[in-house]
Amino acid sequence: MTGVLTPERRRWLIVAVVFVALLFNYLDRQIVAILKPVLKSEFKIDDAGYAILLNLFTVCYAVMYPVSGWLVDRFGPRVIMGMGIVGWSLACIGGGLSRTFGALGASRAILGLAEPTNYPAQLKVVTVWFPGKLRATANSLCVAGGSLGAIVAPPLVTWIATAYGWRTVFFVSGAIGLLIAVTWWLVYRDPPAEIAAETEASTIKRNDTAFTWPQLWRTRSLWGILLIRFVSDPVWYFCMFWLPGYLQEDSGLTLAQVGMFGWIPFLAADLGSIASAAWSDRMVRRGTTPLIARKRMLTIVGFLAPLCVLTPSLPNAFATLAIFSLVAVAALSWLFTLSVVIAEAFPATNAASVLGIAGGCGAAGAVIFNYFVGQLIGSVGAGQVFLVMAFLHPIAMVILWTMVREERAPTSNSIVAS
Repeated sequence: MTGVLTPERRRWLIVAVVFVALLFNYLDRQIVAILKPVLKSEFKIDDAGYAILLNLFTVCYAVMYPVSGWLVDRFGPRVIMGMGIVGWSLACIGGGLSRTFGALGASRAILGLAEPTNYPAQLKVVTVWFPGKLRATANSLCVAGGSLGAIVAPPLVTWIATAYGWRTVFFVSGAIGLLIAVTWWLVYRDPPAEIAAETEASTIKRNDTAFTWPQLWRTRSLWGILLIRFVSDPVWYFCMFWLPGYLQEDSGLTLAQVGMFGWIPFLAADLGSIASAAWSDRMVRRGTTPLIARKRMLTIVGFLAPLCVLTPSLPNAFATLAIFSLVAVAALSWLFTLSVVIAEAFPATNAASVLGIAGGCGAAGAVIFNYFVGQLIGSVGAGQVFLVMAFLHPIAMVILWTMVREERAPTSNSIVAS
């Protein structure tokens, strides 16, 4: 395959494989959200128990995300992403084999340990294979697979579960994941010298010296990114893990109707986030500093997120779907483009580590948020949840403009490294 593909073609083929991998990565984690009423009945749990199931995944995800970033920087995306895909595929199959709530929880915990490898690896791939003028678009195309997984999940999961039983959903998704792992191993290679030179020239031109680990923790931008992910990620987690159940239990849709309509917010998120990323790339091509272009776009799109506060007063499920389509655009645009912000604020050698730490922090925010959602929905209803969500992205905007900047590693680091 090396002799057939030019480097320029290979990098877009790599994007395609990452796209498919992240599609099933997201589909796997969406299964329990779509089957929430079925699983609650099967395993005799309430909303608080469902929150525990979510947090078994999310806590492991939060812990493993920073470790995954370090592993990718240390061993490269080919090995670590390949191992991650195999791990979460086997965990998904284990979910279908579960006979007790404990076994299902264990499979979701293992899924949480394996899935975080994908996003630091994906960012590393985009950083080393694509120059700045293409990076946001390539990044969005990669991780759009995750959103497409959320789009495909409602109709696919409901169809398989209705026709063949809920356990079959886990088996099919896991088996496909194993095939993706083989494809990834065959397709991915490190970039050749000419591609590496092109990408390095557009990545922090002023200084490509890496931070040491202690130095990284002393940067203002790292703490800004961590805070942003901590407060903004829970909105996207709500869309993934709570919205399908809310549509069934509060808005009156059946499982079949969720299959027919539950994908709409995720399609909107996918298209909107790709468009917003392309818009920020266009600003860069017209001469705007890359980091400023990302900040401007995120600020404008972020004002869509507080619309969730209208949800309790909406007349029907379709109005809820419309509002959450806009909220999902904001949430996913932030999730996508913050990865690019990291790549442009830090040296390429540190990018996967920073994303790993940030992803863990975002998942930690989601753990806390999931707990309170489980408590509030079962007692006072979802209105208070939406009120809290309305403030999260505005807070993130303030942090973005006041704390995140391009960071310079001491030039003495390059002397030590050499």
